[in-house]
This record gives sequence, C-alpha cells and structure tokens, in this order.
Amino acid sequence: MRSPVLPLVVLLLASGCAKERGEFPSLLPRAIEQRSDVEPERPVPVATADPALDAQIAKLTSAVDAADTAFRKAADRAAQLARAARGSAQGSERWLDAQTALAEVDVARSEIQQPIAELERLAIDRAAAGEPAYPALDAALQSGRARADAQVQRVRTIEALLA
Repeated sequence: MRSPVLPLVVLLLASGCAKERGEFPSLLPRAIEQRSDVEPERPVPVATADPALDAQIAKLTSAVDAADTAFRKAADRAAQLARAARGSAQGSERWLDAQTALAEVDVARSEIQQPIAELERLAIDRAAAGEPAYPALDAALQSGRARADAQVQRVRTIEALLA
C-alpha cells in the first residue's frame, strides 16, 4: 500500500510555489532604458567673412613671404660659403666666413617667427571668444609653420656641410 501522505505533501508544496506573495516590478522597459545615449548632431559652425581679419591675414602673410625670401637669400649664401669651407680647418678664414653667414641665416630665420606669432594670436583670440575657425587664418598659419619648419631643416643641412 502506498502512503497517502506523500502525494499530499507534494501537492501542498506545489501550491505554495504558485501563490503570489507581493508586488513585483514590471518587466517592461524602464524610462532610463528607453532614452538614447547617441551623441546629438550639432551643426558645424561656419565663419562669416571678416574683411578686417582678411586684411590682417594678408598683411601677415606678406610678412611671412618677405621673411622667407630674405631667409632663402641668406641661406643660399651660407650654403655656398659652407661648401667652399668644406675641408677647411676650424678657425680658417673660409670656415669663419661660413660660420658668420650661418649666424646671419639664424637671424633671418628668426624674422619669420613674428608674423607666425601674430597669426597664432589671432587664432587664439577667435577660439577664446568662442568664434568658429576661420579657414583663411588656419591656412595662413599652417603655411607659415610649414615654411618655418623648412627653414629649420635648411639650417641643419648647412650646418652638416660644416661638420
């Protein structure tokens, strides 16, 4: 004979699992789960034409051009003297002439820094005022920096001729 108690215990335990015992949270998405974390699209600010700034950029670009032209003349002369002094002893007349020309090249190279610094100041002032980038200013600044870097390379080349 089977015991009637065992099925009764199983039935009581099963009914205890089926009873709801309180308030349960909904399984629907919560409000925080429905929001989007995607970065919002922001319109790209466009700089408006500024004739006064264009005039300053043109003036400073002309100064960069003039400084670069003066540097090239001085660098050509220094390179010529450095080639002539190649193999000469330190302290010889040719070597001293080349060193003097190289010092003049350094002075000419420093002339480009002033207009570049002014262009940088204009860009910094615009950024500090919260104004958008000005393409003509950025182009002039990039060109000036590239020329200054090229001048540094040219000086290194001339110095290598004297080593």
